[in-house]
Amino acid sequence: MAGQQNFDADSATFMISVAAELAGMHAQTLRTYDRLGLVTPQRTSGGGRRYSSRDVELLREIQRLSQEEGVNLAGIKRIIDLSNQVEALQHRVRELTDEVQTQAARARRGGELVPVPRTNALVVWQPRRKRSAD
Repeated sequence: MAGQQNFDADSATFMISVAAELAGMHAQTLRTYDRLGLVTPQRTSGGGRRYSSRDVELLREIQRLSQEEGVNLAGIKRIIDLSNQVEALQHRVRELTDEVQTQAARARRGGELVPVPRTNALVVWQPRRKRSAD
């Protein structure tokens, strides 16, 4: 349809009452979770909370861990923190993998990759060019 905007689930935000309803919780519970650092919604200029779709999914996961798995809020916070760390580390591994592939491509054009024993290091070796006789 002409003029219709594409819906982006990551950019959509919900006021606290809507997010609470979507997550199946009371709005006061969301405030408590925000205060404890379990979920960190965006803020309006007036200080109102705005929850993204990802925030709502996180709220549902918090509820599942609490009700179905019996994990207390401190444990849930630790799980969330560790999950965020794992995600950040996975992102860093992808960055480093891309960097290694870039270096390998450069090495193929004029050198070779040589693994160093007993380490995870990767060394790029390029042969010395022969000097011309003067």
